[in-house]
Amino acid sequence: MPSAERGSPGAPAADRDSLPTPQATTPPLANGELVAFLDLGTNSVRLLLVRMYPDHTFTVVAEQKETVRLGEGEFRQNRLQPEAMRRASLVCAKFAESARSRGARQIVAVATSATREAENRGVFLRHLRRVAGIDVRVISGKEEARLIYLGVSSGLNLGARQTLFIDIGGGSTETIIGDQQQYRFLDSLKLGAIRLSGMFFRKDDTGPVSSTRYARIQRYVRTRSVRTLQRLRQFPIDQAVASSGTACNLAEITLRRTLRRGLQKGDVISRAQLRETVELLCGLPLAQRREVPGLNPERADIIIGGAAILETLLDELGLTEFQLSERGLREGLPIDYLSRSEDAHLFQQTSFRERSVFELGRRCCFDEAHARHVARIAWQLFDSAREAGLHILGDWERELLEHASLLHDVGAFVSYTNHRNHSHYLIRNADLLGFDQTELAIIAATALFHHKSFPRPKHPEFAELDKPSRDIVRVLCTFLRIAESLDRSHLQAVADARILNTDRKTVRLELTPARDCHLELWEVRHHAKSFEKVFHRHLEFRVKDFTPQEPAI
Repeated sequence: MPSAERGSPGAPAADRDSLPTPQATTPPLANGELVAFLDLGTNSVRLLLVRMYPDHTFTVVAEQKETVRLGEGEFRQNRLQPEAMRRASLVCAKFAESARSRGARQIVAVATSATREAENRGVFLRHLRRVAGIDVRVISGKEEARLIYLGVSSGLNLGARQTLFIDIGGGSTETIIGDQQQYRFLDSLKLGAIRLSGMFFRKDDTGPVSSTRYARIQRYVRTRSVRTLQRLRQFPIDQAVASSGTACNLAEITLRRTLRRGLQKGDVISRAQLRETVELLCGLPLAQRREVPGLNPERADIIIGGAAILETLLDELGLTEFQLSERGLREGLPIDYLSRSEDAHLFQQTSFRERSVFELGRRCCFDEAHARHVARIAWQLFDSAREAGLHILGDWERELLEHASLLHDVGAFVSYTNHRNHSHYLIRNADLLGFDQTELAIIAATALFHHKSFPRPKHPEFAELDKPSRDIVRVLCTFLRIAESLDRSHLQAVADARILNTDRKTVRLELTPARDCHLELWEVRHHAKSFEKVFHRHLEFRVKDFTPQEPAI
């Protein structure tokens, strides 16, 4: 067993010359408070502005990124260069001012490889405090890997699949083994796109890169990573995920070249495709490399060093393909922040998929109380109908029903007129984290048909689904239509709803009111016919302990 940590996030390791580390726990969150997270990397500075909620969900308000090349010229002498420090300080000051002007109550800032290896890091940290008014915490390589794991894994639906995470930065490369619930191995290699480019290329090296030079870079990567590779080989690896700008740029180039399109969620790149992309880039002088479709021109001079790291690790581990993630350390910071709070158990009880759904809902200013109540009623209908033998759907479909219920009205943010179609579009295109395309299509279609038209083959949004998905949508949207009608007034007038067997041809919808529910009862009767089409049972209605009152004149 490798000598790596196992389990849930541990305490961060701070550099001795860094500023004091935060307390073990963060203070309780007031309603909707803003917190800024700043990642000071070797190549770029990234800012994430997040609105935190008392239930320990959060919404991303703004994202910013600037390339500063803090590690430029550093790694030969382990000293940050004055011009690089000046660039980084100006960007940090600008980001800090932007965050504070928008009401951020706190700025959580961390620095990685370039700063932690610099002999003059203390000078730089004091300068940042003076110029930008921020206290930057320098983190170790393993702590960087842990935060990357939190950021990347929270955006993927990994389940129990053991995954190798590879994050190639400017000064270091982090490797992690883990599944959805925990990491099993963390390591940080002193290999990065800027570091290797500085070692193997002079500033006047602007021509093509020979196969001999590229092979020399790969040999160096192999030598420096030999112990890490030995440890990684001890784990069965079900899949690989590559993150960072280097990996995403390489994937973007590959997809533009092969499929004539850009990077999309869930894209997988084969090792053979990566090899062809590397050969293309090496064969071009720097000026032409900058013009390659899909490549950020600012990364053209360091992309080959980064490609050598990714390709070598894949080769050595016998991996034939890798998936892409645009998430990383920056996205891990708010998750780590919440896990340290006094009410961390609330955060841990909420799945990353659910947090992503709430983030979209809040961005669209949805009626959260209504959405939560509809989701709860929809679950009651789903569960009681299963007990009554009306369907055999399981926990996976139940979860999709919950998400569709929470998001069924988000389209009203665009326009209440035709809001069902707007909801469908937003769900399909909002890049909800951790969902595959089939799940998104089912959730979006269920939300689309929560009102008015019942799904039919003539509807293109329904026809595009495969038959199993269409069957699921018919059932789920029936429950959602009833649940939404039972909160028609948005006053939670119906406390509970259950479907009960009466005989072989009929079932009863039994309602427990919290207050007068005339409007809800009138509305829900409209769905009796669609219910019978799906379940082949007649639907009756009964309101418990409720005596209708004549309306006042």
